[in-house]
Amino acid sequence: MITLIGNCLANKGLKFMHYGATSECESCRFKNTCIDTLEEGRMYIIKNVKNGEQPCMIHEGGKVRVVEVEKAYIRGVIDSKQSFEGSKIVFNPPECDEDCSLRDLCFPDGLYREDKCKIIRNMGKPREKCPKGRDLNMVLLKY
Repeated sequence: MITLIGNCLANKGLKFMHYGATSECESCRFKNTCIDTLEEGRMYIIKNVKNGEQPCMIHEGGKVRVVEVEKAYIRGVIDSKQSFEGSKIVFNPPECDEDCSLRDLCFPDGLYREDKCKIIRNMGKPREKCPKGRDLNMVLLKY
């Protein structure tokens, strides 16, 4: 996918969350390339930075660069019985209101309930145990 990102952020390997457009974006001639190619609330990683700059009224320095991005892998925890590398799952975070050290992994940024994901890597047991007693494995997911 091609998009635009601020000059100071245009680095290969940078992961970022797309939070959506600002009001200034609505009248920009680059909106179709910059904003409309990305899905709000998703994580992306920059794979390649292209030459050339374009003006931008919202990014620091007033310039953006063309970059190639793809959806980033997301680290999370899932039931250990589902955590087989290469398998496909439907991501469903637990019904849980516990404020524990695993919360960000149970509800990772960039993933939504019912997302279809592929397990890229099973990273084993997390350091902390689930206070609710769930048997979890940390995984790398591609949605």
